[in-house]
Amino acid sequence: MLELASNLGQAPKAEDLSKSPLSIRGLTVSYGQKPAVFSVDMTVEAGKMTAIIGPNGAGKSTMLKAALGIVPPVSGQVQVFGRSLDEQRARIAYVPQRASVDWDFPTRVIDVVLMGLYRELGLMGRVRAKHRATAMDCLARVGMGDFADRQIGQLSGGQQQRVFLARSLAQGADLYLLDEPFAGVDAATEKAIISVLKSLREAGKTVVVVHHDLATVNDYFDNVFLINTRKVAEGPVAEAFTAETLQNAYGGRLATAQVDQLAKALA
Repeated sequence: MLELASNLGQAPKAEDLSKSPLSIRGLTVSYGQKPAVFSVDMTVEAGKMTAIIGPNGAGKSTMLKAALGIVPPVSGQVQVFGRSLDEQRARIAYVPQRASVDWDFPTRVIDVVLMGLYRELGLMGRVRAKHRATAMDCLARVGMGDFADRQIGQLSGGQQQRVFLARSLAQGADLYLLDEPFAGVDAATEKAIISVLKSLREAGKTVVVVHHDLATVNDYFDNVFLINTRKVAEGPVAEAFTAETLQNAYGGRLATAQVDQLAKALA
């Protein structure tokens, strides 16, 4: 059911939260004196693809990073499958923004993907044939099987994004969190990424994506979470992704291009 921030109704029951792959309650994050995220609640539905959308500076990426413990919150509680983040980290795969990665680090594509197997390998674990086979399978799923021995810095932006997605696949997680995976990639890469994400959903996995392209929300996602520092709305795309909720989220910051995207998406 659509949930508007101005009319939250009753809080979800404890048993409902225990079924959620990711539940956030009262999350506040501040950079200096200005809150980047203020008292946000979010309940992710299992086995669905959820988009987090909002204007630039709305707190989308910050909320995701705080939920993962990457940035410290001022207050709030995060549960993963009804338990603490530390207890459930092995069930989470995270794909950061491409711009936040040092692509000059000298490592091969196959080695990046093998990092997704670190829990199995251990700090000094020996890479065996089965591990390399798993990594190669993950690369094949994202269309990068022929690039295994290439240096990661030699790849295009779209190819690098595919490799990081392959690394997350190697983890065999139940919850996938991706921060702007389609930003700055070519059409072929976007098609490959969304195909993989949909296959994860079909396998019963849960996918949460910080997303910027309003025109593709209807085609790509089941649910949507709108934020502008505070939560604006949450629910199925058909109910929560409307002209009203987008106006509440973006206000006067909807650029002409975004208005065109919105008109196309809601047509």
